[in-house]
This record gives sequence, structure tokens and C-alpha cells, in this order.
Amino acid sequence: MSREVSVALVQMSCTENKQQNVDKAVERIEQAADRGAQIVCLQELFTGPYPCQEEDHRMFDWAESIPGPTTERLAEVASQRQVVIVASLFERRAPGLYHNTAVVLDADGSTAGIYRKMHIPDDPLYYEKFYFTPGDLGFRVIETRYAKLGVGVCWDQWFPEAARLFALAGAEILLYPTAIGWIDDEKEEYGENQYNAWQTSMRAHAIANGLWVAAPNRVGVEGRVQFWGGSFVVAPTGELMHQASHEQEETVVHRCSLDMLDLVRTHWPFLRDRRIDAYDGLLKRHLSP
Repeated sequence: MSREVSVALVQMSCTENKQQNVDKAVERIEQAADRGAQIVCLQELFTGPYPCQEEDHRMFDWAESIPGPTTERLAEVASQRQVVIVASLFERRAPGLYHNTAVVLDADGSTAGIYRKMHIPDDPLYYEKFYFTPGDLGFRVIETRYAKLGVGVCWDQWFPEAARLFALAGAEILLYPTAIGWIDDEKEEYGENQYNAWQTSMRAHAIANGLWVAAPNRVGVEGRVQFWGGSFVVAPTGELMHQASHEQEETVVHRCSLDMLDLVRTHWPFLRDRRIDAYDGLLKRHLSP
């Protein structure tokens, strides 16, 4: 029998009201389930505004424990609708210890696994190092009822090493909850290229590893950032299967054939031809002359 799974990406704007954001996400999940979605991935830090545009201790109030109120609410929905939910949260792990964490809730409402963001950026208006401790769980695959998932978060998506490790661990679909956009005074000059680079990087992950890649991104203007939406699904061939708009709230639903992994990897045997005996240099920060 062929293996197919329907994946949904929820692209939405967020307000200062946490309950409203969670309620909206739940509504979108249920709508996706009505459209046949089996795996629903929410955008990065969906419970509130993106907190890292400045270094502000008050933003830590958005953090919550895992498990906690949001995961409990989503677990109920997962169980009721028999869907897998991937949710990115501002995790309060212990006093003074915070992570940017993706929780994967299986279709029975149980926690299939969590992933803590490994690569933490520090760019203008993306001051994440002030808030988040780098993850300590590595690049483990999370097995769910419908598929084996490799889940990274936003900045992780730029690193081919992470995508490769997820693939080698058995991932069938890579999911990257994202919050990325244009800074107001850069969009006109750099905007098109920035979006293209984001998408191209992940299409390359799909090709190099022969698996599905999907990324939900938020929309709307928050402070000086216009989040560019454009959530998309890429096949193992690198083909862009579906792309959302740049400005509208939208839920992308796409049916993914998991049988394609074997077919593509057989015709493009990049994993077969890897020279694992020659890659020691990847474990070094820099290779001196």
C-alpha cells in the first residue's frame, strides 16, 4: 500500500492577547482537520507577538512550562480530531532557563517528543540570544502515528548539517516553524532576495536528503518587522508544491507521498555516495591552511 500523509501549515497573525492567539490556532487546526489534514504545524512562537525585537525582561512573562496550559489545550484537540500537532512555544524550563521549543503532540493527545531550538540568532530585531538557551536534545526524529518528523525551528533551517542529521536519523518530513520577515528599511532593497534565499535553502535540504520539507511562517506587521508569510511545502525532488501569500492568513494543506523518499533517493543517491571517511573537518570551527 502506498503511504501518504496530509500536512497542514497554519500561517496567521498574532496579537497581544495570548488567549485569542491560542483560540485562533485551535480554530485553524480544526479547519485543517476538516480538510483532511493529519499533521498540523503552527508557526514559531504562535501564542503571542514575536518577543525578540528588543531585549526586554518583561517579555519573559510570555513563557510557560511544558507540559502546561497551551500544550494541554492542544492535546485535547489532537485527541479529539486525531491529528498530530507541532507547536512552537516560549518554554520556561526552570528559573532563569528558557528555550524556544517545539512540542509534537501525537494523534492520541500524548506528547510524542519535543525539540529545543539548537541555533540561536542574534541579529537586528531578532535578539534571541537574550532570551533562549541553545537546545540540548540534538537532532532526534520524533515518531508519530502518521510519519517520522524532523522538527527544527526557524534559524535551524539555514543549516544543512541539521537537515542531514534529521535525515540520517530517519525523518520523512522536515518541519520548520518560523517567524521571519522584512525589516522596514531593508525590504525595498533586499526583500525579494531575502525571501528567495530562505526558500532556496530549504528546497536544497529536500533535494540533498530526499525528503519532504515544510515551513509555516507568520504574517502581519509587528513593530519594525513585516513577517513575510509565504509558508510552503517542498517535495523530495525540490519541487515547490504549494506556497501561501505574503500578507494574508492562510492554511496550506498538501498531501505528501512518503513512497517518494525511496524513489528519489534511488535515482539521486546522494546518501549512498557520501564519503563518511572524509568529513572529519565538519567537526571543526575552521580549517586552517
